[in-house]
Amino acid sequence: MVPDGDRGRVEEWPTMTLARADMRLFVLSGAAVVLAGTFRFVKAGNIVPFVLAGIALALLAMLVGRSVEALGDRLGPGATGVLQSGLGNLPELFVSIFALRAGLTDVVQGAIVGSILGNVLLILGLAFVVGGVKFGTQKFGAEQGRMISLLLVLGVAALCVPSLTSSLHTPAAGHEVGLSNIVAVALLIVFGLSLPAALQKQPGTVGGTAAPAAHHANLWPLGMAIGMLAISGLGAAFVSEWFVHALEPAIKALHISNAFAGLVIVAIAGNAIENVVGIQLAAKNQPDYAVSVILQSPLQVVLVLAPLLVLLSHFSFVAQHPLTLVFPPLLLAAMILAAIVTVVVMLDGESTWLEGAALLTLYVVISAAFWWG
Repeated sequence: MVPDGDRGRVEEWPTMTLARADMRLFVLSGAAVVLAGTFRFVKAGNIVPFVLAGIALALLAMLVGRSVEALGDRLGPGATGVLQSGLGNLPELFVSIFALRAGLTDVVQGAIVGSILGNVLLILGLAFVVGGVKFGTQKFGAEQGRMISLLLVLGVAALCVPSLTSSLHTPAAGHEVGLSNIVAVALLIVFGLSLPAALQKQPGTVGGTAAPAAHHANLWPLGMAIGMLAISGLGAAFVSEWFVHALEPAIKALHISNAFAGLVIVAIAGNAIENVVGIQLAAKNQPDYAVSVILQSPLQVVLVLAPLLVLLSHFSFVAQHPLTLVFPPLLLAAMILAAIVTVVVMLDGESTWLEGAALLTLYVVISAAFWWG
């Protein structure tokens, strides 16, 4: 029994802890943006500005996710999940646009594939390891996992078609720009058709597990949530430009390839929300929600981010040349492998730490193959 005099303090403790966590995120994000902005215009070598911009980008991505989470009770869990995954990719969208303006097409293609690999292999692997070590075998909604993985496989298959027509010298070879536009529009239509099912999830649950957002949503007033979302989104746009400006000098200084930078560094920085939240949920024994958060991100990269970049690249203020979906062979093979692995690990509806270790091993091997280009 808790004494009446102490009961209020016990019940308020989680709210006070969360408020302090929010304040730390605000302060860290603001400090990181100020430092990144300062070193953008101050000569301080090639590595420091890049690292600071990457950290600021990751923190702003987390702030975007926290702002969307605060809207959860007003939008419902289904809409919140879709919005969080979509806006969570804003930093990566901005980085890709600035990279296209700089002519770094290989970085953009690497980031697209890296987002898929990073979530399916790295983050899902870490979540399986953390959850498996702490709780043993974890079970998640197999039906939901199969649906997401099926859509991911179909989306990846569509992305592969322009590359195959080019490499196999079919009659469509030479028309990769037009074919990429058709694929982009088709995938956006599929995303639109998938929205009603995503928005009809039962209130308070995601994949059968209570959505954590429900515990935090009432902490922020509506105006504050919308304001922070706008500020963090605007900040991400500025920091993305700084990040890309520092990217090329850092690549030369670190002696890494553009493909590796896009596949690993840009993808991880741009997916900070899923990186943190998915692993935390697995550590709290909420595998349903962890799997949903982690896999929704690469699905939206395939169905929304990549198609948008293809269509936006036709505007001269976005890109020097239209972006096509013709990927280098190794990137193409890595993307196909990631899609196949997703189906395999989702089939039985359960995960172990050993499965997670295997996913991490595959991620390291594939990433290492791109170190030189």
